[in-house]
Amino acid sequence: MPRKRNDARKANQLRPVEMIRSFTKNAAGSVLIRAGDTHVLCTASWERGVPPWKEGEGTGWVTAEYDMLPASTSTRRRRNRTKVDGRTQEIQRLIGRSLRAVVDLAKLGENSILIDCDVLQADGGTRTASITGAYVALCDAVSYGLSEGLIDATPVIEPVAAVSVGMVDSRALLDLDYTEDVDADVDMNVVMTGSGQFIEVQGTGEEATFSRKEMDKLLTMATRGVKQLVELQKKVLGKAPLKRSRGKAKR
Repeated sequence: MPRKRNDARKANQLRPVEMIRSFTKNAAGSVLIRAGDTHVLCTASWERGVPPWKEGEGTGWVTAEYDMLPASTSTRRRRNRTKVDGRTQEIQRLIGRSLRAVVDLAKLGENSILIDCDVLQADGGTRTASITGAYVALCDAVSYGLSEGLIDATPVIEPVAAVSVGMVDSRALLDLDYTEDVDADVDMNVVMTGSGQFIEVQGTGEEATFSRKEMDKLLTMATRGVKQLVELQKKVLGKAPLKRSRGKAKR
């Protein structure tokens, strides 16, 4: 008989998810996302101009940085001061790609939106929580850009969200916490749009293999999970954010 999940969730059940908008004062968009015991602060800031290699194209850019605070894990993690480690680079590139997939860069003009995802507390799924929360922060930054005349129309095409799935003790599970992730025979992160299109699927057998049937089961489970997260994003964005002052675009 398969073991029970730590929080008694069903196999296809997400952890409790909460997104608090306007969590910080200065960013054009900021969201604290809590997915179980994983807590990530996502902020979005405007910057005039684009990377040098995009200058003159007349289009904008969306990029992301990601890091984990020293006390976000059970043992203190060293800060990335002079060199960003490979895992961090991989995750921040994933976040950037995921957001750019749902943004019409031409509508940004030669402006950039910078996304920062800082993990305050980690219990698995930090990259997927970062993507899901960053989308909401991005939407609030876009609203700020419209109100300040930085852009004329919203560049956001549709929502994006992400979730993890995996095979643990031969059982497909949705939204793995840390202990499940460590014990998983198969670990997969799935990024999708609100319309159900895949942006990225990262799937790995941890000293194990998996069948096409198992992969299909995991993707079906992830699709349902992402759909729930998108509905939550829409619900959160439908509410008025907290009244906080917003920082001006960096010049």
